[in-house]
Amino acid sequence: MNYSVISKWALLVGILLAQACSAIAQDLSFQRAQKVYDFLVGGQGDSIYVNLTKELQAQLSPAVFNETFDKTEQQFGKLQSKGEWQKEVVQGHSLYYADMKFERYNLRFLVSFDKDQHINTLRLMPVPAEPVKSTATYDKTKISEQDITIETDGFKLPGTLTLPLGKTKVPVVILVHGSGPNDRDETIGPNKPFRDLAWGLAKHGIAVIRYDKRTRIYGESFVPVGRQMDFDVETVDDALSAIKLAKSRVEIATDSVYILGHSQGGTLAPRIAERSKELAGIILLAGLARPLEDAIVEQTTYLTALSDTSTAAKAKIATVKQQALNIKRIGTADFDAKVPLLLNIPSSYWAFANAYKPVKVAAKLSLPILILQGERDYQVTMEDFGLWRTGLIGHKNVHFKSYPKLNHLMQEGSGKSVPAEYGQPSSIPDYVVNDVASFVRHKNL
Repeated sequence: MNYSVISKWALLVGILLAQACSAIAQDLSFQRAQKVYDFLVGGQGDSIYVNLTKELQAQLSPAVFNETFDKTEQQFGKLQSKGEWQKEVVQGHSLYYADMKFERYNLRFLVSFDKDQHINTLRLMPVPAEPVKSTATYDKTKISEQDITIETDGFKLPGTLTLPLGKTKVPVVILVHGSGPNDRDETIGPNKPFRDLAWGLAKHGIAVIRYDKRTRIYGESFVPVGRQMDFDVETVDDALSAIKLAKSRVEIATDSVYILGHSQGGTLAPRIAERSKELAGIILLAGLARPLEDAIVEQTTYLTALSDTSTAAKAKIATVKQQALNIKRIGTADFDAKVPLLLNIPSSYWAFANAYKPVKVAAKLSLPILILQGERDYQVTMEDFGLWRTGLIGHKNVHFKSYPKLNHLMQEGSGKSVPAEYGQPSSIPDYVVNDVASFVRHKNL
């Protein structure tokens, strides 16, 4: 007998058997993952709980899993489909996952098991985005950046001046942030919309100034002595200082200074223009036209409806509505000082907000105005866009444009926008940058 042949045959059989055993074990793991998935979708929290590791059982209860899927569908819409099971090995641990397509968003169901086949990881998470090649890239052969400082009433804000190389006396766009302590890039998750705009506009031969917001640098100490917290202190005063700085730079054409405000910055762009008198134009990117308290009520209702329909959630909405109504009564006999103000912001801020009517202020301006709006935006909605249109009808200096695919951050998507989108990397589309550049360059939109 040829022992060499037998030896080779035995080796081959051994390899085949090992592969078969591996495939069976893998199939069993996929089956186990499918079973956990079925338990979650079926609201069978007890069945999930008994399969958890002892460490997780000590931290969780079956009730955690009973309503998870129902609440997920409330937030993201009905489940449309589930993809094939996949396996990924991370640092020696096998993770089993399947992607779930809901009406408004895609989530990944992920589970892993310990050596005793108990669940040690169980998650519903956003489907990781495919790597997005940002169109907003820093090309050092075409643009340069310099550190600058915006100074107002002793408050010093670090910033960046982005310039197109090889050009002089160029237009400049000053970027004004939305609400909250934003940095100069208006960073939200992995996204930097102001940086995208700066780099994109510089490639069109337009300089850009962006800076860290005062509330980011100084926190609660951002109000000057003798002043009260209001829109001017938070935003407008620093924008005016940025205009003065722009006009002092030899690289900038002093008759071509523009303000681009996003969200609250867009709402306040008419106020900035009213106080400056030196601007060539303003651009409102998702600028709120309604009272701020009304927008907060609407956002709270929208977000609560996505994730929670309980009695407690309804009570929360009722409280927010009561606070909003009380804000409208500031300065009248009906105002109730015992009712907490929205966001714990002082009455001076809300009184200023009540008095400021952005559409009416814009209607008095003669400079060019561009109003841009994402149609999927749930924070500043198409209702606001309609109010701008209605209030500025017949004003030939005002131009309007809305984008069907875009949300509040100017991210593309489909269906209703949800907060989780902000965690997905996505640069501002070229067509938005092009529209801003065309407006600044006095070209047809």
